[in-house]
Amino acid sequence: MTDIDVLQVATIVALVLLAVAWYLSYSASRLDRLHAKVEGAVSALDAQLVRRAEATLELATSGAVDPATSLLLADAASEALERHTHHPLSHDPLDGQTFAGREGTETNLTEALRAVLAEDTVQDLRRDPDSPGALALARVESTALRVQLARRFHNDAVREVRRVRAKAVVRLFRLAGHAALPQPVDLDDELPPSVLD
Repeated sequence: MTDIDVLQVATIVALVLLAVAWYLSYSASRLDRLHAKVEGAVSALDAQLVRRAEATLELATSGAVDPATSLLLADAASEALERHTHHPLSHDPLDGQTFAGREGTETNLTEALRAVLAEDTVQDLRRDPDSPGALALARVESTALRVQLARRFHNDAVREVRRVRAKAVVRLFRLAGHAALPQPVDLDDELPPSVLD
């Protein structure tokens, strides 16, 4: 092998190593951005859930629903807000952001809204569009839709992170480091069709 051949082989090896290093660096940066996207999405979902609970509490205290309905809504909304206060999201990158078991509480709030917001109740509340009940119902509807969108956006981001982390090169070179594998948020957020008309 001549000196020129050795130089060519060394150049090829150096270029291959440089390309591999660039690819690994790019993959690690992309994974980091995806993790940041999940963290932002879970914070946005958390904020929308709080707004939904506040809107439900507003409806419960508007005087537009009967006392039993008001109590049911107020209890479910208060429980969701209390759970948020006492079990905030974890922001530890090694632990991951979790809902600390809040899915059940948020599902209970959805079920309470579904039980209360039957078609006849919704029509009664909407009879006077400027009444406190109609305005509170509109806020519940708006926040409920935002919860659905935020949860879908979060779960899409989680799926993307999990897809990238499943790649062999990411696992082999441990490009995710010690970051926790994000989990999708599974809660019932569907309101009755009468509310979303």
